[in-house]
Amino acid sequence: MAAEQQPTPRPLGRSIVTWVFASLTLGLAPFVPEPHLFGKIRWIAGGAVGMGPMDWFDTALHGTPWLMLIRALALEARDRMRAQG
Repeated sequence: MAAEQQPTPRPLGRSIVTWVFASLTLGLAPFVPEPHLFGKIRWIAGGAVGMGPMDWFDTALHGTPWLMLIRALALEARDRMRAQG
C-alpha cells in the first residue's frame, strides 16, 4: 500500500495568502483619510515635487507587499500552465 503523499508547504515568498494579508494591512496602512500607498502613487504621478528620500523609502515599504503578491500570483499561474501541458 502506497503512503499518501503530503503536499509540500510553499516557501514564504510564494504564499499567496501571506502576501494578500500583508498587502491589505501593511500595504494600505494607514487607512484614513486614504490608503497611504495611494497618496504616494498620486504624488509620484504628479511629478514627485518635494519628495525626499524618506518618502521614496516609504513608498517602497508600502509597495513591496503588493509587488510580492503580484509575483506570487504570476508564479502560481506559471505553475498551473506547466501542469496543464
